[in-house]
Amino acid sequence: MKNFTAADIKALREKTGAGMLDVKKALDEADGDQSKAIEILRVKGLKGVTKREGRSTTDGLVAAHVDGGVGVLVEVNSETDFVAKSDKFIALANQVLDLAVKTGVESADALLATEVDGKTVKDLIDEGGATLGEKVVLRRVARVTGDKVEAYLHRTNKDLPPQVGVLLGYKGDDTEAAHDVAVHIAAFAPKYFDREEVPAGDVENERRIADETARNEGKPEAALPKIVEGRVNGFFKENVLLDQPFAKDNKKSVAKVLEEAGVTASSFARFRVGA
Repeated sequence: MKNFTAADIKALREKTGAGMLDVKKALDEADGDQSKAIEILRVKGLKGVTKREGRSTTDGLVAAHVDGGVGVLVEVNSETDFVAKSDKFIALANQVLDLAVKTGVESADALLATEVDGKTVKDLIDEGGATLGEKVVLRRVARVTGDKVEAYLHRTNKDLPPQVGVLLGYKGDDTEAAHDVAVHIAAFAPKYFDREEVPAGDVENERRIADETARNEGKPEAALPKIVEGRVNGFFKENVLLDQPFAKDNKKSVAKVLEEAGVTASSFARFRVGA
């Protein structure tokens, strides 16, 4: 006779997030002992970690924490949106974020290698994935510092946790302008903060392409320098935050909007799940 009830099954599912069949089997094997059943689920789940290694993790969430002039952003991935919106996954991601904040690390590799209570953060994530029955991955960690830091999290689907996260380091008192720029970053995905961040090789490559294109179009030789510089500036406007036309007023650059607001931005980080 089974030593557990439907209420025991429900309770164990809520504790672990495991499937009903797996829970029943674990309770059977544990003769109804909840603690032993949890151990069985964890062991079986961890055995499956290797099998899950090759699976794609394109869902998940972005989480942020700001304390004064320090902001931390993490991206934690799952295989499906079903797991991504589960309370267990969200709690795991928040635990990872808390550890990123406490340890002060600036990369995913450094955080994964960090030991907490005798286990690495990677171990904690693997155990969480075992319970959830999916591959779970810490993909990225970013830290942004400034006199102040603005955080913005965006849900691309109202039924899912945030999929886009932004941190903006800045100095100034216009918090509304800082927030608007953070929203702009979320929407327009700049690759660089300012022109100095763009690798010189990339700029030269853009200049070469612009020159070849203009020549193939039969543009006059005398006009080539101006045409090339115009197209390189177009590259900056597309990829550099301070050069981008501002989302709420495309007649002004982001740099101009910040200047008018008395805000000096210093850096940013942007994550989009799976991108």
